[in-house]
Amino acid sequence: MKITAVEAFQVAWNPNDRPQQRSAFVLVRTDDGISGIGEASPMQGGRASLGMIRDDIAPMLIGQDPLDHAVLLEKAMHTLVKLGPEGALTGALAALDIALWDIKGKRTGLPIYKLIGGAWKTTIPFYASIGGNGERSVEQVCKVVEQRLKDQPAAVKIRFDNTRTSLDANISGDIAKARAVRKLVGDGFPLAFDANNGYSIGGAMRVGRALEELGYWWFEEPVQHYHVKAMGEVAQRLDITVSAGEQTYTLPALADLIDAGVRMVQPDIVKMGGITGLLRCAALAHAHGVELVPHQTQPTIGHAANLHVVASLLQGTKPAEWNDPSTRTHAVFENPPVPVNGLFKLSDEPGLGLRLNEVELKKRRID
Repeated sequence: MKITAVEAFQVAWNPNDRPQQRSAFVLVRTDDGISGIGEASPMQGGRASLGMIRDDIAPMLIGQDPLDHAVLLEKAMHTLVKLGPEGALTGALAALDIALWDIKGKRTGLPIYKLIGGAWKTTIPFYASIGGNGERSVEQVCKVVEQRLKDQPAAVKIRFDNTRTSLDANISGDIAKARAVRKLVGDGFPLAFDANNGYSIGGAMRVGRALEELGYWWFEEPVQHYHVKAMGEVAQRLDITVSAGEQTYTLPALADLIDAGVRMVQPDIVKMGGITGLLRCAALAHAHGVELVPHQTQPTIGHAANLHVVASLLQGTKPAEWNDPSTRTHAVFENPPVPVNGLFKLSDEPGLGLRLNEVELKKRRID
């Protein structure tokens, strides 16, 4: 089996979208008719990652055996490493890794979770990851949380999605929203708070203490992600679990975060080298006794790939992330992952288990 084509493209979800709001897909085809689908981080539409795939990595893969994918992608990584080993490059490699695992599963007739060692569970609870709360009023935040509770999540995370340029902009307002959500869901319901890097160390301490009193489960990325020591300091000074790692792209960088004192890490499968990369993160987290709770907000390819890995984790401690429901979930797939009674059921179909509707994809594809 040989790779015959590597197609890197954006997917537009509505006629009025902007290029930076599209998804970033890759489709790898082989000479025996098997193809695999993957996804890169969609930041700015994933254009930087897609460009690397199209111009630099795809020519290296044509004619190669897709089952050699770990070797192939390591070669690609080190060929382009001087561009910077974090960010767009690891996003490109993540998309290709997921696609090549998809091919491997289809070639063997096995779902990916079987290929990586089996699943501890094939029905997986999720937490509702609710974005945009920085701009909402307290009443609006409660309204959207109430709506998402209808999906029967095992937990809820409220995200603030701020610009990261105005630290500590509305601490009292943020705490008021956290308090209102706790009142809405009751004392025993698991909650998380994602600051999206919105605070100084002092601001993070103030918010973190309030979250502790409110019984929140974890406090995500309270300070700028690139201030690793500051993130570790906040984690060590607060009793609430402080998490980080969504914007960490390499294994050594994740090790630095753990060394700084973070005890719950959240790398993202479409940023951190795909399935192979996330499995390496799992081994690192297990070796250091820290929690691995992967970040993942893409509704189909990234989500399906993430579920395969989450199902395989012995040390899985939290539900899987599920972002705001979106029509993107079902637009180009015949069997998109959707929860039933609060649970995602892993398919036993080969590879990712997703069946692509190429007719619908063609309508939205932008090369």
